[in-house]
Amino acid sequence: MAASAFSNTLVSPISLPSKPKPKAISLQPKFPLVKFPNPRSHPLSRKTTSLTTFCSSDAANAPQHDTPIELRYPAFPTVMDINQIRDILPHRFPFLLVDRVIEYNPGVSAVAIKNVTINDNFFPGHFPGKPIMPGVLMVEAMAQVGGLVMLQPEVGGSRENFFFAGIDKVRFRKPVIAGDT
Repeated sequence: MAASAFSNTLVSPISLPSKPKPKAISLQPKFPLVKFPNPRSHPLSRKTTSLTTFCSSDAANAPQHDTPIELRYPAFPTVMDINQIRDILPHRFPFLLVDRVIEYNPGVSAVAIKNVTINDNFFPGHFPGKPIMPGVLMVEAMAQVGGLVMLQPEVGGSRENFFFAGIDKVRFRKPVIAGDT
């Protein structure tokens, strides 16, 4: 009884009749296409490989290779991880607003990433129903990246007597929401 209840929504590869493999087309996109069918109108098939899992409404969209997704798309290289950042900056949770540094020129500049998630402690009150990262915290994150550049021992930096004095005429191009970096 339970197996028949699921037979309309889940299709096992064992229960599927074997189909001939689709022809390869000559013009393939650079990255695999992802389709999200309406789950109420399409049965799902599932293919599991050594490190990846692929779900699709038709087997024709199966990936052409078994390369794990984390190896298919290059990530930003981490120049400085969270532990190195914690060694330099005095900030701690909830106000350590830099997760990793991806570019660094000693004493000159740095580019860092803050992974913004809905679990960040400022979202419940700013604003209920439409959470956005407060602008003052965006400025604080930028100041912390500046602190990483200036506090490095290799450029003669010291934790003593280093404070962010101020900023004028700040403009934000768009709101920062959960999921942004």
